[in-house]
Amino acid sequence: MTTRQVDEIIFMSARALAESIRARELLAREVMSAFLQQIERVNAKINAIVAKLDDEKCLALAEESDGCLARSEEVGTLHGLPFAFKDSDPAVGFPLTRGSKIFKDFMPAEDSVLVERLKRAGVIPIGKTNVSEFGMGSHTYNDVYGTTLNPYDLTKSAGGSSGGAGAALAAGLLPLASGSDLGGSLRNPANFNNIVALRPTVGLVPSAPVALPFLGFTVKGPMARSVGDVAFLLSAMAGADIRDPAVYPSDPSVFTKPLERNFKNTRVAWCLDLDGLPLDRGVRSVLESQKKTFADLGCIVEEAHPDLSGADEIFLTIRAWNYFHTLGPLLEKHRHEMKPEAVWQIETGRNLTGSDIAGAMARQGELMERVRRFYEKYEFLLCAVNQVPPFDASISWPREIEGVEMTTYIDWMKSAYWITPTFSPAISVPAGFTADGLPVGIQIVGHYRNDLGVLQIARAFEQATGFGRRRPQLAMD
Repeated sequence: MTTRQVDEIIFMSARALAESIRARELLAREVMSAFLQQIERVNAKINAIVAKLDDEKCLALAEESDGCLARSEEVGTLHGLPFAFKDSDPAVGFPLTRGSKIFKDFMPAEDSVLVERLKRAGVIPIGKTNVSEFGMGSHTYNDVYGTTLNPYDLTKSAGGSSGGAGAALAAGLLPLASGSDLGGSLRNPANFNNIVALRPTVGLVPSAPVALPFLGFTVKGPMARSVGDVAFLLSAMAGADIRDPAVYPSDPSVFTKPLERNFKNTRVAWCLDLDGLPLDRGVRSVLESQKKTFADLGCIVEEAHPDLSGADEIFLTIRAWNYFHTLGPLLEKHRHEMKPEAVWQIETGRNLTGSDIAGAMARQGELMERVRRFYEKYEFLLCAVNQVPPFDASISWPREIEGVEMTTYIDWMKSAYWITPTFSPAISVPAGFTADGLPVGIQIVGHYRNDLGVLQIARAFEQATGFGRRRPQLAMD
């Protein structure tokens, strides 16, 4: 297969690729071979896919997919597409390390609901995507597999915790990817890698198994190189499952329909820094240049923002309590195997009282009501995804933004995690590049359960700008 043929396959729309396989215009083996060639050429440079099956096994699985079609068997919408699951998602046959040496040899006995669902849709599992330790922070490095690097600049972070997925998509190693998001783990790597990712409305995509099923702060979601492919993957991910009681009934087929929409007189709120967060001047400059794009789409763009007071305390309290509940039992025996940020996070949660948790939950209810009222006037909120561009991969986290000190490992990502407790859908879409060629995304947030609307306006912006079509040179050489 020539380099040109490989490039044509690996950067084809995932929806078109799946349709070509089902129509027998392309063999799943041909598709697998193209992606394996790109993985062989690029993955060692960025360290995005880990625990990969050997090539012969991958090709054999692809031939089995071709056999199903040859026998005219009924297949799913994602049939024949190579896929790597995030290394925080249980998938039978692959280790589930969570980026921690404590679990480096752990093999799950069952798939998560999401993995099961995607396998049923026809994906071919070939490996896992790298994560930050325990999914903490938005920089993908750990002591099991190492650091994932940004395909646009190998000295920079790929974000996290779904950093392996984001880098793999940008570099053409996968056609689609799934991730999860507590404080930005879908949105931040999408932003850093010039791809698209949706944090869906809480309750749209099942997360089982999960220790605290009604907490709602962590969601599973789709990642791809285009808004259309994100919607395509979401159609296979969304929908109720009896094993996740927090998921509401929905019709996932709505996400397979065209996303075109007229946005004339659609009122949107513009507030890049969410009313005062420090924002890197290069990021601000890139995003400010795109304000006119929304006006050109017909939107009424107004300087406004919801009242997010309390979002910081709500998020930090619930996050710490969650980590103490899930990881606290490991601390006594494995403290020496945990990064300092993980120890601090768990110990912070250990010091919380029942009154602290109840207070945070009550304030979240008030926050969600204020945000609901805000969306009675504005259909969308436009703001920064990340407050910084991709940063030096050799550091754990940025220590300052425009002279403002960051005191913890997540201070620099408030523009993402302040959205989390609203339970609203939020998407990261490519919005341009800094002067030194680093990707910058814009965050589009909609009201509760308006995932379709968020996808529609993101698609309109994507088509008007075209930034997502710019590939990293590393992927094309």
